[in-house]
Amino acid sequence: MFPVGKISKPFGLGGELLVNLYDTFPAEPNKEEPLYVRIDTLAVPLFIDRFERRGRTGAFVRFADIDSEVRASELVGLECYLREAADEQEGPEGSEDEELYFEDLIGFQAVLNEKLTGLVEDFIDNDMNPLLVIRIESQSRQAEPSAETDPGHEVFIPATEEFIAELDEETRTIVFDLPEGLLDLYL
Repeated sequence: MFPVGKISKPFGLGGELLVNLYDTFPAEPNKEEPLYVRIDTLAVPLFIDRFERRGRTGAFVRFADIDSEVRASELVGLECYLREAADEQEGPEGSEDEELYFEDLIGFQAVLNEKLTGLVEDFIDNDMNPLLVIRIESQSRQAEPSAETDPGHEVFIPATEEFIAELDEETRTIVFDLPEGLLDLYL
């Protein structure tokens, strides 16, 4: 078996999960073949009921027999494996889809302005107002401390290309050029 992804968190109340996919994950999973997770050193098969890709490195997955948020949360943090050889898989590098999606920015370091930095933790895919969720990590010593911008606080940034000044996939860093007053909502 070889690793193809990691279960990051529950998504919804019906047992759905958000899975971070590795480069070894096939372009289209075979629902006849299970993904495996290791529980107490045993390889436990999980059959896919629903699979919805979210960018190149993410997917919403619903496994058979996982029908509640409680059961789904028991799988968080576990790696997913396939039995087939990695060279038999047609991974993302074999596909023509090389575009970077907002979902792919999860885990990137975010520079919001000269004072605030953070980590992109989530992408809320709302048709009316898609948002990037950024957890504040630090602010400059010159800034007045406030509960809203203390490390650990979340800010929501509209997911639009117009707000991105720089994007470096190699260092996984995104620099924002936000409209004046947007961050004031959190101060």
